[in-house]
Amino acid sequence: MPSNDARILLSAAIPAAATGAIAAVISGVVAGGKGALGAVLGTVVVIAFMGIGLVVLQRTAKSFPHLFQAMGLMLYTAQLLLLFIVMALLKNATFFDFKAFAFTLLAVTIVWIAAQARAYMKAKIMYIDDSEKPGSST
Repeated sequence: MPSNDARILLSAAIPAAATGAIAAVISGVVAGGKGALGAVLGTVVVIAFMGIGLVVLQRTAKSFPHLFQAMGLMLYTAQLLLLFIVMALLKNATFFDFKAFAFTLLAVTIVWIAAQARAYMKAKIMYIDDSEKPGSST
């Protein structure tokens, strides 16, 4: 993974993990052990989905740069749909607190997307490929 891609991944994953840790503590205080477990599971699900999506998006950008924007929009839509499907499948689970899971899923997703957008804005990524090199005559 190129350094820009790894930097963007870390720039999104670290705040998301911190948000998940805070949510686990709050959920543990409010809903006990099941709440903390729900928050941890919500954090893991978001980091896994969004991390895999970012890797897929970066590979698409390298292979098919003309599809980058369309792939990004499709990928975010698919990720959100998958998160809703996971929530629907786990709605009646009893081994963790579903409210803690759902609120953590929402909070970590928002933090991930905001941190990823900030990382892209701060990254110095060339988007123009100048075939003419400086100092060469044509």
